[in-house]
Amino acid sequence: MKPVLAIIVCLALLSGCAPLALFANGWGNEYSPYKSNLGVYVASDSVNTLCLSPALRLVIWNFEGFFGKKVVMNSGYRTPWHNYAVGGADGSLHKKCMAADFFIPGVSKNKLIAYAMRDGIVGGLGCYPGKKFIHVDVRQRPRGHKGPVTFNGC
Repeated sequence: MKPVLAIIVCLALLSGCAPLALFANGWGNEYSPYKSNLGVYVASDSVNTLCLSPALRLVIWNFEGFFGKKVVMNSGYRTPWHNYAVGGADGSLHKKCMAADFFIPGVSKNKLIAYAMRDGIVGGLGCYPGKKFIHVDVRQRPRGHKGPVTFNGC
């Protein structure tokens, strides 16, 4: 029985069924200041990672798989009150579990932006000057858009 199980696991991994994010590195000195919350590193205790849509989780896994390192989220789900307190937009996709602000330790912001422009699931991309994180969301792209809708310095 063990050899059969081992073959099935190997075939699943080789066929691409397992996201590459499973192999992303999230240890070492770069990650020592951050805590893990539901499988995602967070920049502070106020970051809520409980409510992330499946599409947003997939985007995060895509980044982790591509760069081989775990993301650190600055912002995930926001209640309407929290969103107001941090100056978020009224229609913020953070309130709908469809947006995240994150960075990857040791990966330049420019590389994150370039990858986000190529990822087919990223619907919106925000690049805040002077900040080390980017905003990604999984809104539906307008008809004819080949890349994400960009705003705030992208």
